[in-house]
Amino acid sequence: MAVTVKNAIRDRVHAHADSLIGLSHRIHAHPETAFEEHRAAAWTSEVLASAGFDVVASVGGLETAFSASCGDGPLTVVFCAEYDALPGLGHACGHNLIAAASTGAGLALAPYADELGLTVKVVGTPAEERGGGKALLLEAGVFDGVDAAMMVHPGPFETVRFRSFALGTLDIEYAGRAAHATLAPYQARNAADAMTLAQVAIGLLRQQLPRDQHVHGVVTSAGEAPNIIPARSTASYEIRATAAEDLAGLRARVEACFQGAALATGCQARLTRPEPDYLDFRDDAGLARLYAANARALGRPEPVAREPFAMTDMANVSHVVRAIHPMLDIGSGDAVPHDPAFAAAAVSATADRSLLDAAVVLALTAADLRPGAFTL
Repeated sequence: MAVTVKNAIRDRVHAHADSLIGLSHRIHAHPETAFEEHRAAAWTSEVLASAGFDVVASVGGLETAFSASCGDGPLTVVFCAEYDALPGLGHACGHNLIAAASTGAGLALAPYADELGLTVKVVGTPAEERGGGKALLLEAGVFDGVDAAMMVHPGPFETVRFRSFALGTLDIEYAGRAAHATLAPYQARNAADAMTLAQVAIGLLRQQLPRDQHVHGVVTSAGEAPNIIPARSTASYEIRATAAEDLAGLRARVEACFQGAALATGCQARLTRPEPDYLDFRDDAGLARLYAANARALGRPEPVAREPFAMTDMANVSHVVRAIHPMLDIGSGDAVPHDPAFAAAAVSATADRSLLDAAVVLALTAADLRPGAFTL
């Protein structure tokens, strides 16, 4: 790519700096949780529409998703814009920065998309924290025909080759029969006992699990009065494995613990999956090399290698589309995502500078994909 084009892309990001930082801070100040991101989706769409992007709202059947596109080149590149917040913690995962960085990358490339042989899309992807928004959009065909998908996540360190666990969720409800704990306990079927037995079984199961497979959860209800044997108990559990192929086997073993407890106590068990499974992230080595080279040229810190430490629905996209999900250091110190202190760091001056860097590096990486320079 000509140096002049690279400089122009960089200049475009900085020309939109006030708008991008303003978008980030506005989303941060008005946190919205999964599938409730109406303001964030509208604000992000408006910035793109004002720059000439063709914006389609509510794509994939999700009210708070959108797709904004420009250019008509043979290679289609998607920048994923997350903007959901954490319940009770606001933007302690920095998704305000992700939305603004992906928007900035799209704005920077817009005037050059056809020249570079690109169709540029910014896709608003709700419910990353809980709900699997990208997995739902993938199933709905929103990523059909996409050649490369990218986003950058804020963090306390810099890494290019992101790795994640596969994650499955499970909601459990036991239905038993209530009775007075002293007058007629023999008439009861204790739903709280069923939950206790299941937890004991899972605790024993952990001894036989590989070190990279985890099971954890919380009991969300187990009765209301000590003199009434509970007729209902509920819990929410998560299971994790380093590879999606291992998740199904782990799920079967965990579900057997819950079903066995129902059998032992005479209760009925209802097991449901509240969201799609999050797969393990599988990045594209070629895209990662291009991103790393552009990050180095911009003076970003040296990236560090990390073992799997998180989950993302971007991983589902990575199983069918070439994708990257680097992390960018925003100077949060010891504060890590999902820490209240990280929410404060996500609107710091350092975070604002990292946001602009992320937009530049994403845009330059996409520009390197033009036909003849990189074959997808």
